[in-house]
Amino acid sequence: MTAFLSEFFRGDLEKNLKFLFAPLVSDWYARLVATLEVRDLNVSFGKVAVLRGVNLSVDAGQTLGIVGESGCGKSMTGLAILGMLPPTATVNSGEILLEGKNLVGQPESDWLKIRGEVIAMVMQDPFTSLNPMMRVGDQVAEVYVLHQSASWKEGRTMAVEMLEKVGIPSPNVAARKFPHQMSGGQRQRVVIACAFAARPKVLIADEPTTALDVTLQAQILHLLRQLQAETGTATIVVSHDIGVIGSVADKVSVFYAGRVVEEGETADVLTTPAHPYTQALLSALPRRGQDRLEQILGQPPRFDSMPKGCSFSPRCKLAGPQCETAPESREVEAGHLAACWKAGAPV
Repeated sequence: MTAFLSEFFRGDLEKNLKFLFAPLVSDWYARLVATLEVRDLNVSFGKVAVLRGVNLSVDAGQTLGIVGESGCGKSMTGLAILGMLPPTATVNSGEILLEGKNLVGQPESDWLKIRGEVIAMVMQDPFTSLNPMMRVGDQVAEVYVLHQSASWKEGRTMAVEMLEKVGIPSPNVAARKFPHQMSGGQRQRVVIACAFAARPKVLIADEPTTALDVTLQAQILHLLRQLQAETGTATIVVSHDIGVIGSVADKVSVFYAGRVVEEGETADVLTTPAHPYTQALLSALPRRGQDRLEQILGQPPRFDSMPKGCSFSPRCKLAGPQCETAPESREVEAGHLAACWKAGAPV
């Protein structure tokens, strides 16, 4: 021990101290920052802005729900977080921070190490997510081979264990099946097995239950919560169904026209919605004894012809002259924000 200390102090002291304490400092810093944080993200296709100042964050073991109508920028946000934006898209400004490290502008060689191993994604359609030419066991095993340096023999053994964990009956038999030989619910469980196999820090589930019936939907959502509890993964669930978001999310970001218009704890947002758009989404949910569903009149705006000021004003019952100026997001109550001049007023 004496010889080690003598050599330690005789060498480059600053370098040696950094080497010794770097893991401790890194762990301490990771505990202070959100696992994933998006700051003022702006993405466009040419001159057409599709994400406008998006801010969101999610911590380890927490679920963030992103909700909104089709075409509001939900999936585009997920693709930006994964570094999978189309070649014609440009990140004009903003940051995507993974434990404090900005991912924007990272080379593709770095992204190949991040995707699957650090950030994983469950796509909407499991049938198109899986390779039809590979047995499902090999597709799960491939994750272990690529991201955990396992041999194919080890990977196949771990794949069977993972298939059992996600609730697929007779996993040894199922592992030898091709995707078309499985039901939709089983295929989605295979996709979830692939996503959790490398124990990622962040999981993005993009409409994971859209193609499933109500019973299977509940089972898949329960499975996601169960695996998240075991792994401590920070999870983002993307859905157009605010009921689904209410059943799984700890906090919610409501998207409209490429912007977050309301955010906060799930109980706050769904119990006392402050933005007229959130109120309209909740009013459109089916209720027992209801003769007909409420509707949100009109259509979301085209990104290449946004209305002046508040993008929701053409569909809003509370719209007035003030709405010709785009409102900034403001705090309605602690931790509950809404981008509306009349936030909190009943529609």
